[in-house]
Amino acid sequence: MSNLSVRWLASDYFNYFFTNGIFFPFISVWLNYLGIEASKVGILISSGLIARFIGSLVIMKMVDRIGQTIVFIRCLSVITLILSFGFLLCSSWICMLLIIIGFNFFFSPMIPLTDVLTSHLQRKVSFEYGKVRVWGSVSFILSSFLTGYAAHQFGYHTIIYMLLVSEFFTSFSLMIHPNIKLNLYSKRDRKSLRKEKNSSFFEILKEKEILKFLFCTTLLQSSHAAYYGFSSVYWKEIGYSIEHVGTLWSVSIFSEIVLLIVFEKIKFKFCQVRSIFLYSTFFTIVRWNLVAFFSKSFIVLLFSQLLHSGTFTLCHLASIEFINRHSSKKIILLNALYSSLGLGIGLAILAVISGFIYQNFPSRHNLVFFLMSLIASPVVFLRIKA
Repeated sequence: MSNLSVRWLASDYFNYFFTNGIFFPFISVWLNYLGIEASKVGILISSGLIARFIGSLVIMKMVDRIGQTIVFIRCLSVITLILSFGFLLCSSWICMLLIIIGFNFFFSPMIPLTDVLTSHLQRKVSFEYGKVRVWGSVSFILSSFLTGYAAHQFGYHTIIYMLLVSEFFTSFSLMIHPNIKLNLYSKRDRKSLRKEKNSSFFEILKEKEILKFLFCTTLLQSSHAAYYGFSSVYWKEIGYSIEHVGTLWSVSIFSEIVLLIVFEKIKFKFCQVRSIFLYSTFFTIVRWNLVAFFSKSFIVLLFSQLLHSGTFTLCHLASIEFINRHSSKKIILLNALYSSLGLGIGLAILAVISGFIYQNFPSRHNLVFFLMSLIASPVVFLRIKA
């Protein structure tokens, strides 16, 4: 049963990130193809990220109350499939705004829900997080490469067709999969959790180290806003083909895969969580400056994409380790806050700012990436005691 549970988690990561590998790199390309101007693209992307912020908080709190995590993941997959048709049917800005908000609201909680299952199962069964999570990275690299190739060969409509196929496959695979009971809680655990139900976001936000953790992760993860929102458009603008764009995204996730595989063998044996955040900050500053000032060299751009393992992945692995060191009642809430702040509202705010700069400084589009390096810099001065 434990092996089946681990496989179920791996397949869930694979399905989620296959869709992510289509949506994140290419949704801005699709919106640009529809003729939506850059400032409005920034608003659309930021609106989606705000919806991710709200969706993660609201739905994760519901799951904390109901405790039917797998059922929620399945329901969310069906809802996002239905909403995905809107990308094909809508062409107006307002219509697209509603679809993006709805899609992100229901799509975003799927990965923190899976992280919650993974965290709890690790307490019952010995397995490496990285070797399960790596299947998400494998699917991302596969989907981004295939989408880039298909869009180049058959046109930009292929982006949305592939998104629909991915969402259909996700829902279908979750529905036909055996109803695996992950056996996360013993009877004693369930009694304990019932007593802890009154815990809230406000209670854990009173803890100084948690506030520092959330501040660090929000700055580091939200510094990817220009990358997620405008890198594909920017690279096409300076002369790279859509196929090149897909390859660049694939290279970044390849570096992530390598780190996920090897990190468990070296993690925290030689460094603490706070040191990992410091290393991630250094890589983030270097990466965004390379993208800002040296993107016309494809070799340098490839190298900057390899640094994705140091910017996103190191930060994420340190975050998961920090979260897992807390009690059961805090794991769901911390996952929700990490997902909604670091991967939601922070990205949303910076996406709007990036869109404004991109729209109003047409000859200096590289400035948005330089700004991202400045956003991450304050983390150098913070130290998390973990």
